[in-house]
Amino acid sequence: AAMRPVLKKHGMLTRDPRMKERKKPGLKRARKAPQYTKR
Repeated sequence: AAMRPVLKKHGMLTRDPRMKERKKPGLKRARKAPQYTKR
């Protein structure tokens, strides 16, 4: 466990939770909605 402080310093111990948002029904992608039409 001698490497632990070195790993911690470089941020290798914390998991990055940033992921692609899931696709929602009725939407093209996670946030992109289909193009709006007036009629």
